Amino acid sequence: MSHKSRLDTDFTCTACRHHVPALAFGTRHRNHCPRCLWSRHLDEQPGDRRCPCAQPMEPIAIEVRRDGEWAIVHRCTGCNAIKTNRVAGDDHERALLALALRPIANPAFPLDDLRDPA
Repeated sequence: MSHKSRLDTDFTCTACRHHVPALAFGTRHRNHCPRCLWSRHLDEQPGDRRCPCAQPMEPIAIEVRRDGEWAIVHRCTGCNAIKTNRVAGDDHERALLALALRPIANPAFPLDDLRDPA
């Protein structure tokens, strides 16, 4: 199989087993699941599919870029690398919102400590 043909193939999500079509609006190099947002550590550079790690990548946050575009922040379960992936047009909106709201729903520190002591 040629390098180019490997870039445009459907796949099955390693986390939720959902069938994922290769092509989606808003992304050229699909490597995350639109249902659960998990990914695989496949790329050194976007779309090259040359990373030897190939381990699952957990969605850990949402990044909002300067132009307002959202990206999913993933951490590799194998090598702990942090990578971002553009949100695709068919990504599950509730999964995206749950990920974006995670720091508010489960803060890293008690919010009660932020109240004015007066």
